[in-house]
Amino acid sequence: MKMKQFNLLSLFLILITCFGQANSTIVSHDERAITIDGQRRILLSGSIHYPRSTSDMWPDLISKAKDGGLDAIETYVFWNAHEPSRRQYDFSGNLDLVRFIKTIQGAGLYSVLRIGPYVCAEWNYGGFPVWLHNMPNMKFRTINPGFMNEMQNFTTKIVNMMKEENLFASQGGPIILAQIENEYGNVISSYGAEGKAYIDWCANMANSLDIGVPWIMCQQPHAPQPMIETCNGFYCDQYKPSNPSSPKMWTENWTGWFKNWGGKHPYRTAEDLAYSVARFFQTGGTFQNYYMYHGGTNFGRVAGGPYITTSYDYDAPLDEYGNLNQPKWGHLKQLHTLLKSMEKPLTYGNISTVDLGNSVTATVYTTNEKSSCFIGNVNATADALVNFKGKDYNVPAWSVSVLPDCDKEAYNTARVNTQTSIITEDSCAEPEKLKWTWRPEFTTQKTILKGSGDLIAEGLVDQKDVTDDASDYLWYMTRVHLDKKDPIWSRNMSLRVHSNAHVLHAYVNGKYVGNQIVRDNKFDYRFEKKVNLVHGTNHLALLSVSVGLQNYGPFFESGPTGINGPVKLVGYKGEETIEKDISKHQWDYKIGLHGFNHKLFSIKSAGHRHLKWSTEKLPADRMLSWYKANFKAPLGKDPVIVDLNGLGKGEVWINGQSIGRYWPSFNSSDDGCTDECDYRGEYGSDKCAFMCGKPTQRWYHVPRSFLNENGHNTITLFEEMGGDPSMVKFKTVVTGTVCARAHEHNKVELSCNNRPISAVKFASFGNPSGKCGSFAAGTCQGAKDAAKVVAEECVGKLNCTMNVSSHKFGSTLDCGDSPKRLFVEIEC
Repeated sequence: MKMKQFNLLSLFLILITCFGQANSTIVSHDERAITIDGQRRILLSGSIHYPRSTSDMWPDLISKAKDGGLDAIETYVFWNAHEPSRRQYDFSGNLDLVRFIKTIQGAGLYSVLRIGPYVCAEWNYGGFPVWLHNMPNMKFRTINPGFMNEMQNFTTKIVNMMKEENLFASQGGPIILAQIENEYGNVISSYGAEGKAYIDWCANMANSLDIGVPWIMCQQPHAPQPMIETCNGFYCDQYKPSNPSSPKMWTENWTGWFKNWGGKHPYRTAEDLAYSVARFFQTGGTFQNYYMYHGGTNFGRVAGGPYITTSYDYDAPLDEYGNLNQPKWGHLKQLHTLLKSMEKPLTYGNISTVDLGNSVTATVYTTNEKSSCFIGNVNATADALVNFKGKDYNVPAWSVSVLPDCDKEAYNTARVNTQTSIITEDSCAEPEKLKWTWRPEFTTQKTILKGSGDLIAEGLVDQKDVTDDASDYLWYMTRVHLDKKDPIWSRNMSLRVHSNAHVLHAYVNGKYVGNQIVRDNKFDYRFEKKVNLVHGTNHLALLSVSVGLQNYGPFFESGPTGINGPVKLVGYKGEETIEKDISKHQWDYKIGLHGFNHKLFSIKSAGHRHLKWSTEKLPADRMLSWYKANFKAPLGKDPVIVDLNGLGKGEVWINGQSIGRYWPSFNSSDDGCTDECDYRGEYGSDKCAFMCGKPTQRWYHVPRSFLNENGHNTITLFEEMGGDPSMVKFKTVVTGTVCARAHEHNKVELSCNNRPISAVKFASFGNPSGKCGSFAAGTCQGAKDAAKVVAEECVGKLNCTMNVSSHKFGSTLDCGDSPKRLFVEIEC
């Protein structure tokens, strides 16, 4: 009997083992490419950060990424979100990493898991928990036993979670690559010999976890073996791995850029982004990841910086709300299709390059079965007419032509045939006018007059050392006794504060003195205001406000936050100036604000009788105030936004869930924008910027999952600076207008994003001109009425596809041999 049990158990284990091996995937690499089950692959990936969207959005985002031609989804893992307190973990809701990876797997895509656990990512403190900084003798990202122990603990936990769910490719899962550390090569020189020792330790630690797939280190020249180094940047065509046995990989192709409060809106053209991709593959690249493919939203207080906005749209191919960002999404999809059709030559073919002059080169990839070619023009100003293999090709400046068969141009990065979608706010879906209640911030007078706090210390302390980043707000409070004989006493006295607070508010004897807001990245400044002091005891209360902790740079964890001093009272007596340094006085510290501590934003707070809200005399421009209103969710399924124009600065909650900080009163500068954007030439974050002189962020994403679609909803505002809540409005985001400027011999697809096409405002085939919203017919047109043709094909439909040709739109004899185009503008 025992023998039979043993045999059955052995048979069961053998079957399990065999089944596991049959479903496992072998991922490796050689000098050309990542290999999957022995086959070299062209891999196209895109970054989607699971905490920057909601879990109900994940399937749609991943599906659109797959439809856009991606093979893999890349994400960071956010240590401070998952371990907010030491050994207290959170993987719930939109932090459910396992569910996110399984959603990727369910869509049939691979995953790239960038564990870090330093992530940068414009995320608060670069992803590090602040409690880590406050451990004894702590130094980040160097040979420090405390840091290394905590980093290994978290990394091991994530790896074990993935292993337990069989999510590594070696177990049959979707994860084909994992990353340890992040962009350390950018700062390693600052750490000296300990930096080299640390990165070696990282490699050994990661390798010991035995995940069965390769580890990568981005921006890490001469990465320790067996780590694979990779490139990050706007362009990586000139990048060459330090190790000749490593493939050429690009982990971050920056699809746009992030926004800072007070900054302009960044914009990277579809032409330039596609050019960077095509150049990378022309020059031997085989793995490329878009950072970001969907940027999303910095819910709550996760935005870093300092001064990173709540929107993390990034001008990515999928916008903040999950809509297709056209033409970027579609233009890249066409390129992806062609690159995948060329996979065999690009990964196995012999490579030869032909110099065609004037910064134009042709690259030929040849196997016994097929040849594929690129013609790249890196000249930023001059178009090129070149002869290649006996045929003439017109290659615009700063563009790449793709010839899958080395004969016919199938794609050029500068010739966009995809529609442009103009996203608008739909006021028709707006609910009734909001009826607000309000209340002042709890017992502010008690705080600023009596100085009652949570902690007493001699001298000034760093804000994050006190708060553990539990709040943006920290009160610094002290008392100063002055009499008539005090040397500083005069009729002209001021309060002078040397500060690193992102925003500083000052009170003296219960009266508001003023504030200072950091502008132009000058986070180390002097605040000075005239004050009225009295004989006897004077109460000073300084409210330090942080707007995201620093997330990048060497030793960034030790950068000062809050009020680092000195703090002085200054007396001016004619030409004489006398200072009284009170920095080393006894200071009381109060973490956060009473309304936050009493959770006035919670839907449960309404049941507390002592938390009274007033319906009378709704104040505008009142500092440190709370506002609340009920509303109905906008009808339909379109993304919801709330327009906070008219407010100052603060935080907003929907049904108790924070959708982030707001600051619509902070406008960008009036300079640096242009109506025209030339895609040619290298991109930088300031190039093609727009929205000068406007709020950096006016509209804020309200995920549908935060709403009760058929019931009661509550919006709660904490207003720090003073604003007018009566201007707040809920709207939906829709595609209002669609334009296309397609080239002859291509197909054009028009879609209103699940809304019917209602009318054709303009259509012309020939040589029309202008930009979307101001198209004009040219000197030649097709014989048929283009508007009528488009209307018959498209009006009333959700989408339509047409060939751009003389057969479809009539002959264009007046155009001669010049290229023809179809310009279309439709209403949704």
